Amino acid sequence: MKDKLINFICRFYFLVIMIFLYAPIAVLIVLSFNNSRSRVKWGGFTLNWYAKVFSSSQIMDALKTTVILALLSSLIALVIGVLAALGISAMRRRGYVLTMGITNIPLLNADIVTGIALMLWFMRFMPSLNFATVLIAHITFNIPYVILAVLPKIEQMNYSVYEASRDLGAGPVYGFFTTILPQLMGGIISGFFMAVTMSMDDFVITYFTKGPGFNTLSTMIYGEIRKGIKPEMYALSTLIFLTVLAVLLVFNFVTNRKKKEEIVL
Repeated sequence: MKDKLINFICRFYFLVIMIFLYAPIAVLIVLSFNNSRSRVKWGGFTLNWYAKVFSSSQIMDALKTTVILALLSSLIALVIGVLAALGISAMRRRGYVLTMGITNIPLLNADIVTGIALMLWFMRFMPSLNFATVLIAHITFNIPYVILAVLPKIEQMNYSVYEASRDLGAGPVYGFFTTILPQLMGGIISGFFMAVTMSMDDFVITYFTKGPGFNTLSTMIYGEIRKGIKPEMYALSTLIFLTVLAVLLVFNFVTNRKKKEEIVL
């Protein structure tokens, strides 16, 4: 009887958490198909708001800028982060602890402090706030996420494979790309997706480091909401949610399939 009660409480608690997390998203999706601008009155089913999203040059420009910024900053942060993780893993304990403490500062620091600090630095050394300043800012806060994703894989890595490749005549670069990099691939992919997510999600740092006329989706939505919530924003948010969900499902499917193939082999 006690076990059944505990099991019921756990299931109920899990259900409540899921409702709190996904009920607002469900409401948003429903409103994106509502033919009325009212948030409490159903005016019939429509796809007009989705059509307006794709016909709006402002939204499309912001989406293009956001995707380019996220991919470019994540790729650059990925290269720097992987190399930094390899260097940190080779440090002695004191240097390792000190460097990791410094690396964690951007993660623990408030976004508004980071945003203002970067803004002041850019205004001092850059001619103006533009795409380049936002790109540098995103690279800066993405690097720690890549390092934290790659470091555990480095600790699990089998160095004897690299040493064997060197004994067999492979050069250091060829040995790195054929033995070390494949072992780090799981952490690299996780770090890349984390960096892309953080870049697309960021508002505060982007707001302080962007120039006039430059908008990402987050800053554009903020500007639009101040004028009043438009149904196009519901449609845009729904598309973003469904895209992320699709990428997550595909990634999990591919990962599980590879694991099953490794088990069979």
